[in-house]
Amino acid sequence: MSRRDLADLTMLADGSLPAARRAEVEARVTATRDGRALLENERRAVEALRGAATTMAPDALRERLATDRAKAASGPRPLRSLRPAPRWGRAVLGGALVGAVAIVLALTLSGHTTAAPSVTQAASLALRGPSLPPPPAQGAHPGTLARDVDEVYFPARLGNGSKATGERVDQLDGRVARTIFYTTPTGRQIAYTIVAGPALAEPSHGTPTSLHHTQLRSIALGGRIVVTWRRGGHTCILSAARVPDQQLLDLAAWKASV
Repeated sequence: MSRRDLADLTMLADGSLPAARRAEVEARVTATRDGRALLENERRAVEALRGAATTMAPDALRERLATDRAKAASGPRPLRSLRPAPRWGRAVLGGALVGAVAIVLALTLSGHTTAAPSVTQAASLALRGPSLPPPPAQGAHPGTLARDVDEVYFPARLGNGSKATGERVDQLDGRVARTIFYTTPTGRQIAYTIVAGPALAEPSHGTPTSLHHTQLRSIALGGRIVVTWRRGGHTCILSAARVPDQQLLDLAAWKASV
């Protein structure tokens, strides 16, 4: 698919495609088996993001998924194991949301896609929560963490006083996607993801903003804000629920002094 086709597919999945184009785009996308699979994956990612706007999966669900995937790993088609995330809330999910999150963890994020992943799919990695402790500060480059993706570094702290509290590393369609989780002084969580390889296609919808010479684009997904931009030819993504939009934009415009 071309970049425009992928952008149309993303807009179709999240409902932002103009009504006048919806039938034409859906017919074009679903005309092929690969197109249908991509659209279904994208819709799962969008639904999981929307469902997780105000809550996250409890430890019991994570532990159950970890057990299920460990069992699957011994079969003919192994899946990557998922370590339970640290306890960081008493959130409770209803049955429908449990199903949505389970689907996106077990299928959408397993890396079995047929084209370059989208920004929405990369942002949905944050729903899995941290699986590693936060990395230490980078001594050689003050203000950054000792973690990078092809020398694109993460900040040690975000400008709103948030500090790193966890980390995870995933494979997204064969690309490394590293996410650092930050916690704000008020207890909100912000996920900062950098995806390796060529930059992902930028979503054509959403709100474009230029801040401190950085071109940003923000997308609202059911109460969760996703901000994406490029650094060093890589796609970077900030995502959070119940964090002011402008605050996320200011954080995205941070530049490492390296």
